[in-house]
Parts: sequence; structure tokens; C-alpha cells
Amino acid sequence: MDLVKGKNVIITGGSRGIGKGIAQVFAQHGANIAFTYSSSAVPAEKLAQELTALGVKAKAYQSNAADFESAQQLAAYVLEEFGSIDVLINNAGITKDNLLMRISEDDFDKVIEVNLKSVFNMTKAVQRTMLKLRRGSLIHMSSVVGVKGNAGQANYAASKAGIIGFSKSVALELGSRNIRSNVIAPGFIETEMTEKLPEDVVAQWRAGIPLKRGGSPRDVANACLFLASDLSAYITGQVLNVDGGMLT
Repeated sequence: MDLVKGKNVIITGGSRGIGKGIAQVFAQHGANIAFTYSSSAVPAEKLAQELTALGVKAKAYQSNAADFESAQQLAAYVLEEFGSIDVLINNAGITKDNLLMRISEDDFDKVIEVNLKSVFNMTKAVQRTMLKLRRGSLIHMSSVVGVKGNAGQANYAASKAGIIGFSKSVALELGSRNIRSNVIAPGFIETEMTEKLPEDVVAQWRAGIPLKRGGSPRDVANACLFLASDLSAYITGQVLNVDGGMLT
């Protein structure tokens, strides 16, 4: 079942990890994919070729979602190349973890800029075309940390909690135009980044999860697929925890 066949989708931070998993699943379901990367051009082009081989249109764009003008330019490029923007998945993000007493102002500002301001920038950039179409799905990647907080991640938690408040406000503003805005809050998702963690740390994480395993990028991608498709046509302003029961 091609749940998003023919839809044109922007994914920020789409060249690896969760973003890459989303791009692959959406392409498998017939969506055309425009995704961004920051510096890794070779993996990005390889992914674009992989997606194109599935019979959809796919293109990688080097772009900084945290920069307002770059976000505006990206939306213009995608609109010109693809003809419309049906789905936006705000996935770009970074961490600069430390205890509050050791977090520098720069590290706090950078995390807020990349994780939260990028969501404002990209949502603002695609709003006009979605308003004209009178349809659209906005999906913003938060985290369970944005819901419950976490020691050593005050900056990250603040950015991810801000995404939730932003999304709910946008849902109220744009709902009358059939534009939906929802949040996904992943838990412990096993990606290239978690492979660098000591095995005992990973085992401890898994033990504390009711389903007794970490999630995969595909688990998050499937949730995105649901929120992008017509299966969720009457759902907006919500937070979907993809966490194996961590917040239960």
C-alpha cells in the first residue's frame, strides 16, 4: 500500500540516522524526497541514487535549516524542482550535553538554534505553499527528553520541549486550512551515533525499556509515515511517543 504515493516531502537532516530511515521508508511508499545534509556530500548523493532507484524523484540539498535565509532558499528550490511541498519533516538536530554548571552560553545557543529555530525557519518557509494548496502535514522531531527532561541535557530538553509548544500553536493556527502539525518524540533509537556508546551503557538503556530493546530508524519512520498519510487525516496538535514504553 503506497500511503504517500506522489507526495513531495522535505526531510531536514536526511542523509543519515533517523532522517535516512525516514527517506527510505517514504520512498518505498511512493513519495518524492527532497532531503538536506550539512557536510557529508558523498553519503547524501549515494542515498539520493538509492531512492531514485525505487522509482521516485529524489534530490539532496546542502542546506542549513538553522539559517532563516537558507531555509527560504531551500523551499524555493524544492518548489521549483518538485512543483509542490506536501509534507515537511523537521528532523535536523544536534546535542551538546553537559551539566548546567558546565554548559557554555554558546553551547546552549547553538542547540536552541539548530534544534528549535530550524523548525520555525522551515515551517515558515513552506507555510505559504501549503496555504495555497489548502493541505499539508508538518511533522516535527522532538524527543522523550523534551517531554520529561534529562540530567545533563538542559539545552537539548529545552529545544525539544519548545518544538512541542511550537507545533501545538501551529496546529491551532493552520488547522482551518487543512494543514496538520504533529510531533514525534523518539526514545532510545539505535543509530550510528549509539554504536559509539559502550555496550554496558546500551544494555542498561535496553533494560529500562518495557519492550526491552532500542528502537530503529524504521520505527520512527513508520510513525512519520502514518502522520504524513491520510490515515491520520483527523489528527493534529499531538505528540506521538515512539519509545518502547519509556514514558509509560
